[in-house]
Amino acid sequence: MPTTRLGRDFHLLWSAAVSSRLGDALRTPALALLAATLTRDPRLIAAITVAAQLPPLLFGLLGGVYADRWDRRRTMALVDGARAALAAAFAVAIVTGRAGVVTLLLVAFLLAALGSLFDAASFALLPSVVPPTALPRANGRLQAGTAVAGGFLGAPVAGLAFTASPALPFAVDAVTFALAALLVLALSRGGHPPVPAGLPTDRDSGSAKRGAGPGGPSVLADVTAGLRRLRDDRTLWQVTLLSAGCNLAISGLLAVLVLHALEVLRVPTAGYGLFTATAIVGGVVGALTAGRIAARFGTLPALRVVLAGQTVALAGFAFARHPVPAGLALAFFAAGTSVWNSLWTSYGQQRVPAALLGRVGAAQRMLGLLAAPVGATLAGLVAAAYGTVPVTVAAAGTFALVTVAAWRMLRPAAPTPPVDRPTKAGTAARPGPPPSR
Repeated sequence: MPTTRLGRDFHLLWSAAVSSRLGDALRTPALALLAATLTRDPRLIAAITVAAQLPPLLFGLLGGVYADRWDRRRTMALVDGARAALAAAFAVAIVTGRAGVVTLLLVAFLLAALGSLFDAASFALLPSVVPPTALPRANGRLQAGTAVAGGFLGAPVAGLAFTASPALPFAVDAVTFALAALLVLALSRGGHPPVPAGLPTDRDSGSAKRGAGPGGPSVLADVTAGLRRLRDDRTLWQVTLLSAGCNLAISGLLAVLVLHALEVLRVPTAGYGLFTATAIVGGVVGALTAGRIAARFGTLPALRVVLAGQTVALAGFAFARHPVPAGLALAFFAAGTSVWNSLWTSYGQQRVPAALLGRVGAAQRMLGLLAAPVGATLAGLVAAAYGTVPVTVAAAGTFALVTVAAWRMLRPAAPTPPVDRPTKAGTAARPGPPPSR
């Protein structure tokens, strides 16, 4: 089978995503370290984490609306330009001694809010950058690149950079955002038309036809159209609910992972970073093989098999009492997560009309994220009362239930005849979704 070339525009987009992720990996731990130098109040330190987690829930759907109304290429460039300016200003504030806890909260919140718009535009832009058949491979490459930039490069360097100068991680973050903006601007305006699920109605594709002009639809109407399109596609809706169930288990596992590793698996403190690196390796391998798996088995059959494999891996992790088998199980589980993310993202990009991609992708991400804080909270309560082992067993049990549901629900859909609808990459004028999944 000949391999479809991903092309120049994809490699520009990939480079922009990797550059931005590298900066994120430097900034996130640096924010926590900076907060710890300003206060030892755990409530305030936790508030900074919450400030970065709230915007996707508060503004995710809104970001999807404007990703569909505005030129997506320019939107991504402007957002990264704004994030570069904000990160640079924050670095200056640190150097001049004007960065307090309130400033940290504001910066974390604003960067995450801008990120919601960027993510929605990026999700919607990719199908017009690569051919539809190459989407699983393209999404896998994006995941692999960002995992390497975040896990192998950014995270280990963050502490060293902060030690050299508290402002340095944020200055580098500003540079990576600026570089990403330039790379996105270099994208061409031509592209491959996405394969839609069907010809959209006037109601569904309204914002793409009318733009955001005075006579256009309200924001609420656009949000409703995106949610309706997601709900009306039975398979997309089912996959979104399955992803939420997975996130419930994953967030709970991540919440107690460090305690489980240190207390149950007896991982040495100095070796914890190496232990968690197995998940990064597994994630990269899974991301790089996602395209081949989709081509070999088909998307929906592959999703069902992946869930079954992850259930086995989690069960092995729950009953392991030594770092080596537990690390291997964690790597296998992370590989499955990468494959799942790549395949269901590609499936949605192929089926949703281009004019609704931003809104539908944002709705998928938001609904999936809603389960994460619930899982983490429940895991904390259970671990405090009974230890971490019941949490890992519950995570495996949750995946088993999700797997059973997936094997009953996910059936290959009948192919929809493609509709000849020309489009241009990076424009909203198109004719009519980690961490977590």
